[in-house]
Amino acid sequence: MIISRLDQMFDVLKSSPKKRLVCAYANDDHSISAVSQAIDMGLLEGTLVGDEKQILKVCEHLGVDAGKFTIVHEADEMKAAVKAVDLINEGKGNLLMKGLVSTDKYMRAILDKERGLMNKGAVLSHVTVMENPNYHKLLIVGDVAILPAPELPEKMAIANYLINTAHALGIEKPKLAVIAASEQVSAKMQASVDAALLSKMADRGQIKGAYVDGPMALDVAIDKESAEIKKVGGPVAGDADCLLFPNIEAGNVFYKMNTKLAKGEQGAFVVGARVPAVLSSRGDSTLTKLYSIALAALTAR
Repeated sequence: MIISRLDQMFDVLKSSPKKRLVCAYANDDHSISAVSQAIDMGLLEGTLVGDEKQILKVCEHLGVDAGKFTIVHEADEMKAAVKAVDLINEGKGNLLMKGLVSTDKYMRAILDKERGLMNKGAVLSHVTVMENPNYHKLLIVGDVAILPAPELPEKMAIANYLINTAHALGIEKPKLAVIAASEQVSAKMQASVDAALLSKMADRGQIKGAYVDGPMALDVAIDKESAEIKKVGGPVAGDADCLLFPNIEAGNVFYKMNTKLAKGEQGAFVVGARVPAVLSSRGDSTLTKLYSIALAALTAR
């Protein structure tokens, strides 16, 4: 089944073996409410790591049955993040989620060389799956939040993360556009050089499981008419499933345009660690948090 809308992830997860989410420092109503709803929808099982007294107090305030969770007591913020990672490493969880813990402490626990979740040489990145009312299918994009100026090896990693996410969504051979300011290769524009290299690497089998083409201007990647006018052919032009942005500025602007002007929805997660990690914001809607949890669960082993 190809997932063409974000809410279809819920149906897939309901009929799949349940994964276990571990929420780091889950002392707040935002985290507990999101995990509670995911459990009630039959998407996964949940472990909350944090101050047990505070967790129970929040559950009572929300009218949530605390018995649906496994609660692991750790009142200290940093220690709770480390404990959540330890549980993953002990095989007691398949995906991680940020609770009230600050982002820097959450990431520190993931990146810790001795107790963290990173394999040697792994690249941490961010994948977003967008549902835009003006596009005919989901868009899988990166990196919009973690890697400021990825170089070619990091772009290779991002490409593979986008492709793997597309496969998890049921897209057998996704179409990946490597974005630059123009579809013309220019030695003076590093983004276009990297894009051309990635495209050729895919032709030679160094990047597998997708059609990869670039450089492509955004209009050529997502609009058939623009591709036809500019005489850019191939399976990717005008019909991209995945967009690989040249830097964080381009990706982040596109991400915010999707939500603020196009009123699109999305789910997002951090990839590159041994398990997917949800990095939700207090500003995210409940639905966005649920989509992010579902996306991480769908891609978790």
